[in-house]
Order: sequence, then C-alpha cells, then structure tokens
Amino acid sequence: MIKFGKTIKLFLMDADPEGRMVCELSNWTGKAYRIPRGRVKDCADREELRSTAVYLLFGKADSSASRPKVYIGEAENVYNRLVQHVAEKEYWNESVVFISKDENLNKAHIKYLESRLHEIALQADRYDLENGNTPTRSSISEADQAEMEEFIQYVKMLVNTMGFKVFEPIVRQDDTSGNDITLYVSNSRGANARGKRVSDGFVVYMGSEIAQNPVASFTKGFSTLRDDLLAKKIVVEQGDTLVLQEDYLFSSPSAAAAVVLGRSANGLVEWKDSSGIDLKTIETAEIRDAETELSQKNESC
Repeated sequence: MIKFGKTIKLFLMDADPEGRMVCELSNWTGKAYRIPRGRVKDCADREELRSTAVYLLFGKADSSASRPKVYIGEAENVYNRLVQHVAEKEYWNESVVFISKDENLNKAHIKYLESRLHEIALQADRYDLENGNTPTRSSISEADQAEMEEFIQYVKMLVNTMGFKVFEPIVRQDDTSGNDITLYVSNSRGANARGKRVSDGFVVYMGSEIAQNPVASFTKGFSTLRDDLLAKKIVVEQGDTLVLQEDYLFSSPSAAAAVVLGRSANGLVEWKDSSGIDLKTIETAEIRDAETELSQKNESC
C-alpha cells in the first residue's frame, strides 16, 4: 500500500513552544488544540472551544517504571469541561482537543469517537487510562461510522506527532522501518532476552529472562529502575529466574541491556541478531546500504 506524505500546519498561539498550539492537517476538516493546564484560562475567548469536541488529558509518569496517564473524554462545550477538570483532576498537565472546523460533529459522533479512542488506547497499552468507566459507544449510521473512523486516523496521526504515543502499540505489526530484526542478549547469571528497536527506544519482549543478581558496581539509576520493575510485578520471580511479564519499552538499547544483564552495558554491542552480528554493525550497514542505493539512483538519472 502506497503511503503519501502529509502537511501539518502548526500555529503557536502564544509564540511559545511550551504554550498553546493549533494543529491542522491538509485536506481534513478537523482541528486540534494542544493546551497546557496553566493556559486553559487564556482560552475563554476562543469561540471554537465552546463547541462539541473529543479531548485527551495527559499526565506524567510518577516513576521510571510507571506509565504516563491519559483521560479520554467528550464534551458539548469543551472549554467549560476543561475548566471543570482544572478544578477537579490534579494529575494532568496538558490537554489535546479535537473539534470540527465545519461544525459537523454532533453528540452521537463525539460519543462514538470517545469510545473508539478509549478502546484503541487500551489495546495499545502504553498509558494508564484514568477514565473511571468504559465510555458508552453511540449507535450511528454506517456512513457516519466510516467518516468517524477516518477522523480517528487523523486524530492518531496528530496526537503521535505531538509526542503522545497513546494510540501506538509498543510493537507495531505494520512496521515498515526496517527495524523489525529480533535481537538477543544473554549471560551466565541468568539473562536471556529478546527485543527490537522501535522509534522511541528499545523493546524487550515478554518472557525475557533477567539476570538474578546485579554486580556490586551496578549504576544506581538502572538499579532503581530494576527495583521498580520488580515492585510493580512487571518482572517477577519464577523459580530461580526473573521473567519479564509484558513487552517493556526502555529508553535505549543500553538501558535495556543494562537492566537485563544486571551491569553497565553498551547496547550497541551487547544486542546481536541470530547470526551474532551486533546492533552497531547492523545500523552501520543499513546507513551504508541506503547511501549506496541513493548513489545508484543518482547515477541512473
């Protein structure tokens, strides 16, 4: 399937990258506002934000082994709802609001969007959902459902572009980046793990075995992360082995290797493919191959 590029227009409402932002996508009737909690009060004059909308509230992770938080909601007057959330919900620090520029979203539409986005976020399993109840999905016509599913694809694209990967599975089944090589690492102290590169770090697969006893000189930061994973039952003891209970995203190959091996590690040389070729060599070869392909294309022109 051929994928075409998209143009995203960003407007910094406060001339500040940390302030309010409006995002629009070429050939789409939707519109996104990214609003920090402290800037909600400045949106009282935005008439667009007194319309029907679906929105997300984002909160930071509490610790290195915790996940960030998200609340997914809908409102017929989203500005008033955000004001209410400022007063009642403490955990969030940023919101993303989606409205329709042609005012084509009604109550049934936003209830459908809320339910589907909640479902997709649950399946992705990257964030802790703060919704107390599962949103009820409204019944809409087949034509409206198709339109809302297209709306959802653009919502996912913009939310991801803003840096919130709430709808992206840690391991994507449709990965076309070339990073889908399974890599391995092990040692004599019980480590035996599999993982892969992803766009925002390195994933170690569920079922991977973690070294039982870290070395005495183990870096404090990684030691704390390891302890947090054990405390949260993300890593559990099974007999004489520590086993990862879910696919887990680390910030880098080195962080993943260090926690798995129980010692300081350079992930670029520790992680190897099934032929024993390390990640550093793999990435160097990938860049070389891409440059060779580009050179051959230029020569043929």
